[in-house]
Amino acid sequence: MRQITLAIALLSAFGCKNNTPSFDPAAGGADERAAPAMDHDRDDDRPRRFRLSEGRHIFRFDTFGDEDFWGGTLLLHQAIEGSAHGGVGAGVSPKTALTVGLKVDVDALSKATVDALKARKVNLDDPAVTVALLTSNAVVGVTGFSDGKGGLRTLGIQCAFCHSTVDNSFAPGIGHRLDGWPNRDLNVGAIVNLSPDLSAVAALLGVTDSAVRQVLKSWGPGKFDAELFLDGKAFRDDGKSAATLIPAAFGLAGVNLHTYTGWGSIPYWNAFVAILEMHGKGNFYDPRLDDKIKFPVAARAGSGHVKADPDLVTSKLAALHDYQLSLQAPRPPEDSFDEEAARRGQQVFAAKCAQCHVAPLYTEPGWNMHTGAEIGIDTFQADRSPDGHYRTTPLRGLFTREKGGFFHDGRFATLNAVVDHYDSALKLGLSAPQKSDLVEFLKSL
Repeated sequence: MRQITLAIALLSAFGCKNNTPSFDPAAGGADERAAPAMDHDRDDDRPRRFRLSEGRHIFRFDTFGDEDFWGGTLLLHQAIEGSAHGGVGAGVSPKTALTVGLKVDVDALSKATVDALKARKVNLDDPAVTVALLTSNAVVGVTGFSDGKGGLRTLGIQCAFCHSTVDNSFAPGIGHRLDGWPNRDLNVGAIVNLSPDLSAVAALLGVTDSAVRQVLKSWGPGKFDAELFLDGKAFRDDGKSAATLIPAAFGLAGVNLHTYTGWGSIPYWNAFVAILEMHGKGNFYDPRLDDKIKFPVAARAGSGHVKADPDLVTSKLAALHDYQLSLQAPRPPEDSFDEEAARRGQQVFAAKCAQCHVAPLYTEPGWNMHTGAEIGIDTFQADRSPDGHYRTTPLRGLFTREKGGFFHDGRFATLNAVVDHYDSALKLGLSAPQKSDLVEFLKSL
């Protein structure tokens, strides 16, 4: 079918949506694209429903001022626009954006947009359409700031960039938001590598631009290396990338430490990521990062003593924490496991696995950390953390994490491989039928 012109596409497909809707706390915050009026100094006085709506807005749409880095420093918005629309290079079309794992929130699209997409009247090869989607808050976890001329002034990212995906209900990569689900399609390295200017990252790490780009290319879909900007270790001793899989952000209520290697509480990690990884503007304190031997990059940059005025992060941590704790682990799809085998597997699990994966949290209540030797793996990633341990991962919603594999680096491609590993490393003595039943139980969580 003939594609409509760019002008009509932008006006009819995107112009009919009001992108700054009102926020009504009395209605339960049905539309969080507009920020609620907030009094962050009185968190205890606000109804929990309002706090959850506020936290959801922060999780989905707050950049914490990081657009000064992603757009102002890395100039990513120019790479997305392309030279034909005021930027540089070929630009990023919607097709390319979906290929690198970016997702589109169908609920953020106007009816005109949905109708045009269904009728194949939107040019998905045109970077200008990507710009329109970004400035409509329709791209999950990324916001484009309009220059008022059909282009981008800058660009920022949110928590949802890595920790939300969509249900593909409209098309692959387009659907309703699934907050807390890890986006294992997201190729963070490829996206950052679009930047026409990575000199700031190269200077931080003390390497060349080409070296930075080589590292970014090594990550692959669903992976990110938060510690790279602390210790500068881009590769393991065996030459494999040091990046780890994007973790789930659901099912954390009651869980002590929630990253692969501990580090701290949920609010700690939120502040860490918002400021040190997303490059938002806020105050952050962790003197452990002063260790010049363990964290040479962080120590040199003063990453453990960050001050910002204004602080755009700290006042939002409480509401963000509330919302994250409200994200329950999703139930596995119907008919995705053998129920009878899962019941048998539950007995195997209770006898062999429940000492660490304590129901209903499926991690230890309390100090849920272990050495590499205790779980039968190397210590490379644990050694990059302050405590040198691995966390016992909560097991609910494992089906959302199948893509990319299991454990922090995806070293085990399937649950069968995970069970085989523990059977061998911990000498569990499982029979083949017990292993099979145990896998079915894990799939049922």
